[in-house]
Amino acid sequence: MALVKSTGDQSTNVIGEKSYFTGNFSINGSLRIDGRFEGKSLKADQLYIGHEGKVKTNIEAVSVIVEGLIMGNINATSRVLLMPTAKVFGDIRTPELIIQNGVLLEGRCTIANDLRTSAGDVIKAEYEKNKIIPEDIFKNIEKKN
Repeated sequence: MALVKSTGDQSTNVIGEKSYFTGNFSINGSLRIDGRFEGKSLKADQLYIGHEGKVKTNIEAVSVIVEGLIMGNINATSRVLLMPTAKVFGDIRTPELIIQNGVLLEGRCTIANDLRTSAGDVIKAEYEKNKIIPEDIFKNIEKKN
């Protein structure tokens, strides 16, 4: 069994292939799920969903690696890595998102260093501050449509 590496140590926190866990789950450290988890929330520092792992909940973590299936939103403060066999139905919020070829993903992705502020608000503020695009360009685009 591969272990998920945490900062400075290895994790032995595993929900095995034939295991099923429900409820709220919060752990300091890392967690690997090769079985099934359903609940209201799942919180971990590092989370690894194995190829046979199936998760139905909202996730809060520092980093998430997915090879299996997730039905729920992912909020990661560092990064999300979706491996080729990953299947995700839900929204993702993270500063770094890596999606490999073969991934199935349905949901919205917000990628920003400061996840407390909407990416749309930051972009609009930047536009207003610097007037990056002249207003008449928007008028020309509207006329063409």
